[in-house]
Amino acid sequence: MKREEKNIDKRKKRQMKKAFCQAMDQELREHRSSFIVFTILRILVIVVLVRQLFQNNYESAFFCILTILLLYVPSWIQVRLRIELPPALEITVLCFIFAAEILGEVNAFYVVIPGWDTMLHTINGFLAAGVGFSMVLLLNDDERLTFTLSPFFLALMAFCFSMTIGVLWEFFEFGMDYFFHTDMQKDTIIHNIYTVALDVTRSNKVVRVPNITEVTMNGENLGLGGYLDVGLIDTMKDLIVNFIGALVFSVTGFFYAKSQGKKRSAAQNFVPSKKTAAQDYLRQAREEILGSSPDTESNE
Repeated sequence: MKREEKNIDKRKKRQMKKAFCQAMDQELREHRSSFIVFTILRILVIVVLVRQLFQNNYESAFFCILTILLLYVPSWIQVRLRIELPPALEITVLCFIFAAEILGEVNAFYVVIPGWDTMLHTINGFLAAGVGFSMVLLLNDDERLTFTLSPFFLALMAFCFSMTIGVLWEFFEFGMDYFFHTDMQKDTIIHNIYTVALDVTRSNKVVRVPNITEVTMNGENLGLGGYLDVGLIDTMKDLIVNFIGALVFSVTGFFYAKSQGKKRSAAQNFVPSKKTAAQDYLRQAREEILGSSPDTESNE
């Protein structure tokens, strides 16, 4: 009996996996525009992956494999959590992943192109605010009560959530640099220093060191043309542009909520919604493969 029960459980698990894969395939193809973008980006990543393997650049190859997995995340979220991402949001997320991992890390756009990191942090602030805004809406089960919450509260929640994500990411960058000796917090060349550390009187007076044109380290000129700030300016710049992105979404989200979704705004294209029965491909696949039963529902 126990062996039979194990065989039944294994068969059911295989069927559940098959249903999930079927739902994922349907989800990927649901919107033609996002599917085209997904396909193009995946092909590009595979080409880059093959190139990196031929060059024996295994670290970049790892980023390529990671990117391929991340490209499936939007569809996985939609299937697993039963939420519907607007095509504009899904395409933005896919392009963001490609820009950050393949262009930024593998092709060194973070170093080669000025402002690349700034642009991505701004977009991240906007998207994170959208996630915070949507969480409040989606966690409210009764759609008739969704907009009884204050529009200002929704906007504030979106803004605070985005800034929290931004701060946590900077914690992560600092941790990687401090413990693993990476350089995620990119350095900045500056020409003036204002510090109390050089005050010989120990009276907390600010000492200004202007017009720094060269810095010597261990008797060798670094040739940077200025003083090397270690990460602080980069961190603050990232938080400032995250603030701008979060603020832009929060303002548009405020007017979207105030009109109860009737008035079109930029936020409308970036706010997920609950899936309808016709869009719930996982449930449909499970009913098709397993049949509708209490046991099936309990495993969801």
